[in-house]
Amino acid sequence: MIVTYLVLSLVAYVLVKYLRKFIAYRKAYFKLPMSADYRYTTGTLHAFPGNNEEGLNFDYNLALKNCYFHLVWAGPLIPACILYHPDAIRPILKSSAPKSRNTFISTPYDMGLRWLGEGLLLANGAKWARSRRLLTPAFHFEILKPYVEVYNQCADILIEKIESFARLDQSFDIYTLINLDALDVILRCAFSYISNCQTSGSGSTYTDAISQLQAMWADRSLKPFLHSEFIYSFTSHGKKFYQLCDVAHQVAEEIIEKRRKELLQHYVFNLTLCKEKEADQVSQRKVKDFLDTLLTAKDEDGNGLNPMEIRNEVDTFLFEGHDTTASGMSWTLYALAQHPEYQERVYEEVMEVLQGREHLEWNDLAKLDFTTMCIKEGLRLHTAVPFIERRITEDCEIHGHVIPAGTRVAIHIWILHHNPHLWEDPHSFKPERFHPDNQQKMDPFQFVPFSAGSRNCIGQNFAMNEMKVTVSRVIQRFKLTVDPLYKTRRTPSVTMKSENGIYIYAHKRE
Repeated sequence: MIVTYLVLSLVAYVLVKYLRKFIAYRKAYFKLPMSADYRYTTGTLHAFPGNNEEGLNFDYNLALKNCYFHLVWAGPLIPACILYHPDAIRPILKSSAPKSRNTFISTPYDMGLRWLGEGLLLANGAKWARSRRLLTPAFHFEILKPYVEVYNQCADILIEKIESFARLDQSFDIYTLINLDALDVILRCAFSYISNCQTSGSGSTYTDAISQLQAMWADRSLKPFLHSEFIYSFTSHGKKFYQLCDVAHQVAEEIIEKRRKELLQHYVFNLTLCKEKEADQVSQRKVKDFLDTLLTAKDEDGNGLNPMEIRNEVDTFLFEGHDTTASGMSWTLYALAQHPEYQERVYEEVMEVLQGREHLEWNDLAKLDFTTMCIKEGLRLHTAVPFIERRITEDCEIHGHVIPAGTRVAIHIWILHHNPHLWEDPHSFKPERFHPDNQQKMDPFQFVPFSAGSRNCIGQNFAMNEMKVTVSRVIQRFKLTVDPLYKTRRTPSVTMKSENGIYIYAHKRE
């Protein structure tokens, strides 16, 4: 009886303490500009049209009105600030503010843990810092150089597939083809894994699972009653999500196991030729890919990554290394298909750089100035990663408003890239914005397709190089036009997708 009384008293104390804190916070939050009228049942979610074109327009209109940020309530108890101005996001990205995570009620990042685990995307604090230190060598430019030929080889296969549609004068979903091309690239470069996914269709099971996982993740974030992982695990939605996670994990584990066997065989073979110390030296001379780094890296205490940490990073890089790049390339090609005048300038530039060759080389990439401008404008206009989230650790003042410490803040990169207070004619495709002379005048935090600060994308140079090669090679071989029968609709989930595909025609150049 006494124990029960003590437990109930403790629970009551915790609830009262939380309630008092919440009431104080609520008063502070209600002084901030809000996205819509607050309701005690839905917060402000009742006004949001969803993760679709209407939702993007809704967000854009809020930027028209507020310029810097606004507050949303995911249900009656979960507030978050949506930031979309350099002055608002600068202090967040320059700080060590952690990814927004929670113990009891899942944040959007918590919702991805079952899939990606504590990899670089979702980890915080010392765990993230350790992984970042261990993995950074895998993206040294000396390692990136030979990948250019891999981009070319994968682009050759992509071009063959596009040619089959061009011969039939048939429109096709460019995203489907580009997504498999990007998966082929990341498997070959990061994991030295030849999957033939572009030709055999073997990658479609994985890419379909990834697309569904993102859609379900985004859908769950808008349903507060599913934010509890315990409740979510009993729903059909949750069970399906977990099944798809298993599909992704199986692919990752197959890749890891194949490489472990290869490394063991390599080590045993070298031991038969020389002493163990000399074998280690032979192994060290081999250029390491990302998976080599994962399996062999050790921290200052001599500890490597454990099996679960390795799988988490493989899952993370399989997803981020192909899906975000695929989004950027697909939307850039779609934009160029809408603007033949820019498309021809890309064609002329790449033909001048190639000088009769078929494949681009490492030194060619720096010469693709206009192509790079088009890619950056594609990343601005369609924003491959629409938003990221943090939890601020101290009070933050933005344009005269104080956001309390502990608040979830979402940096809405798509709104930032369309903020009418920053960009002239923000919905138009104008590559000239990124001419070096114009880009120098931009605020460094005005265009952040790969985030910024200490938690910027570790693979951004890899991604930009891949996009340069693939986009320029496709434009070199084809004139692209949009299929007028399809009205392409964007859906911002974890990456920017299309609800109904990105359909274009390809016409082979003479």
